[in-house]
Amino acid sequence: MTSVVRTTWPLLLGMLLLMVGNGMQGTLLGIRGGIEGIPTFEMSVVIAGYYVGFLLGSLTVPAMIKSVGHVRVFAALGSTISAVLVLYALAPNWVAWSFLRFAIGFCFCGVYITAESWLNAGSTNENRGQALSAYMIMQMLGIVGAQALLNFGDPSGFVLFALPSVLVSLAFMPILLSAQPAPQFETIKRMSFARLYRASPLGCVGIFLMGGVFSALSGMAPVWGTSIGLSVAQIASFVAAIYIGGLVLQYPIGWISDRYDRRKLVLMMSAAGALVTLATVVLQPSVWGLTLVAAVMGGLANPIYALLLAYTNDYLDQADMAAASAGLLFIYGVGSMGGPVITGWLMGQIGPDGYWVYMGILLGALALYGGWRMTRRRALTPAEQGSFAVIAPNATPLAVEAALDGAQSQPDGGGQSTSGGAAASTGQQGDAPDAASEGADRHTGG
Repeated sequence: MTSVVRTTWPLLLGMLLLMVGNGMQGTLLGIRGGIEGIPTFEMSVVIAGYYVGFLLGSLTVPAMIKSVGHVRVFAALGSTISAVLVLYALAPNWVAWSFLRFAIGFCFCGVYITAESWLNAGSTNENRGQALSAYMIMQMLGIVGAQALLNFGDPSGFVLFALPSVLVSLAFMPILLSAQPAPQFETIKRMSFARLYRASPLGCVGIFLMGGVFSALSGMAPVWGTSIGLSVAQIASFVAAIYIGGLVLQYPIGWISDRYDRRKLVLMMSAAGALVTLATVVLQPSVWGLTLVAAVMGGLANPIYALLLAYTNDYLDQADMAAASAGLLFIYGVGSMGGPVITGWLMGQIGPDGYWVYMGILLGALALYGGWRMTRRRALTPAEQGSFAVIAPNATPLAVEAALDGAQSQPDGGGQSTSGGAAASTGQQGDAPDAASEGADRHTGG
């Protein structure tokens, strides 16, 4: 890991500063919206704008990079992010914010794609997994650190909007001035949704539901916190706990998943998440209790997302992983767009508890669907499974592919397959009736 940090530190430092800027603006808008008197539903539209922009960016930025190159796209998007962060304070109304959030979501998607291209090109097969782990850790630390900075200014003023703008501007210096050349960029083709669904119905449905869960959990947290009267420090602690929980629990759950039926883990964790949301509504815990709940929910949501990606890739050849990841991340993006809006509507109908009710419904639905899918396809043995990879919900297809490749190369991985999961070549003898059709396209290319 030390050698990886030594060779990639400009990119890692730049990403740390970028995520501080992104983390600050996400939380700050929810708090400032309450100060400005913007209704909950309108704020949910603002929050959703980021995910709409991010999804559009995933579809269009690769073509931009192929047309004008990494450096120009990276610099242009970075300049736009810096400008948008200042414009928030100059136009404090929900319509303007919705367009600005859309723009910043689009730009951050492009920044991730270009940064992850550089990271992937600068890594070897031996250290690619470590490089991606360091990258994901920097992202998490940046978001958590951003919450601490919110305590050093007045959210009703200008300083807290100017600070992330400055940090984002500084973030591009170490990256653009590093000696590493821009890599060759190949557009990743998507697998058809029908083929992707046949490979893993649970993966597709689960990723869609988790898009709604995570966008509500992280995106609407400041809006919810403001609605129940939490202070800036308390909201910041709540949001930070979501990401800390995700960072801490990814690794032990990943270790278990390489040695256990991943569907059972998805079922148990989603059911646990649904019960946590129900208990939160019934018990109405204290501020410290809510922070603990945030850590638990983050610790469940992040690994479930990565588990579903790993489970889907267990039924694919390695050559199909990138295309499948692109398709799954598109499905996740569609689910993310609706999460904040539906949550905002529910909060308007039943009050702040709508925040928890929405996530509880989706997690409960995932548990039920996962249980039903367990009756339709036999479980893979640990030897047939590919290895779990630590993957954040905002990762691009390139990062997902590199992380999965890195996980497969680890000697202590639970599944020792070199094709992303031995099931891709073992067949599904003994499956329930519909499993044969679900697995057939892995062998026919259909």
